[in-house]
Amino acid sequence: MTGHRHDRSKGTTFEEDRVASVGVGPHPEPWPDDPRLDRTLLAEGDRRNVIDRYRYWSVEAITEDLDAKRFDFHVAVENWKHDLNIGTVVRNANAFLAKRVHIVGARRWNRRGAMCTDRYVRIEHHETVDDFAARVSSESLEIVGVDLLPGAVAIERVKLPRLCVLVFGQEGEGLSDAMRAKCSTLCAISQFGSTRSINAGVASGIAMHWWLSQHAGV
Repeated sequence: MTGHRHDRSKGTTFEEDRVASVGVGPHPEPWPDDPRLDRTLLAEGDRRNVIDRYRYWSVEAITEDLDAKRFDFHVAVENWKHDLNIGTVVRNANAFLAKRVHIVGARRWNRRGAMCTDRYVRIEHHETVDDFAARVSSESLEIVGVDLLPGAVAIERVKLPRLCVLVFGQEGEGLSDAMRAKCSTLCAISQFGSTRSINAGVASGIAMHWWLSQHAGV
């Protein structure tokens, strides 16, 4: 059964029914006097994939509230060949409340995997590795590469710096030589199966959560 087959009793598709079941409908009047709330969402309902606390809030209000809570770590990903994993990295950065996401290389990236979470994440673009390194150095961030490379230490054995940027490379090629040269530490995520590597999207989630387990009391 596909998500677009019709429910003949209602004249709607299953996908339409699924979307309608997510979130909340129009807010009963009179509406709350709260500048954080979006009047369109109050009138039409809020079907976004946001936690209940942020129901009816505007994108700007949600982002500002998250800004006050973000953790100290940053995330970076190289984008030389329009890697489809970047969207997942951004989505993870939202879930784990990274301070900022840095995209190094091509400015354009596939936002589909981000599932609209890029609206709530602070994203910076850097054309070159040198530009990126200079920017994070200005904030006293250590660059920690996460990749299966000779000499990389198992991330489970590493005490990650509180002020750091976790860097992930291109799918397949991994971190570029230029980026490796900028890393103060190289970590690898331990694996036990037959596949040589996991994709950058999965690796980013593991690494971010490892930082949180050390510095955020998770």
